[in-house]
Amino acid sequence: MIEQRGLKQVTDSGAIEAIIDEVLAANQKSVEEFRAGKEKAFNALVGQCMKASKGKANPAQVNEILKKKLG
Repeated sequence: MIEQRGLKQVTDSGAIEAIIDEVLAANQKSVEEFRAGKEKAFNALVGQCMKASKGKANPAQVNEILKKKLG
């Protein structure tokens, strides 16, 4: 039933990385703000990733991959 309704959580790191790459490219201002020390910018980027995945991406994986890419 979960799969039929498209509610299955995305845990494929390749798919999540692709979403994150798109979000980073589209939100350069937030990336720059995060690198300047504004933690709220990170939360904004996580939110954009979740929005892009329609809430299906695993939030823990999004945080982990996003930190690596911004690090």
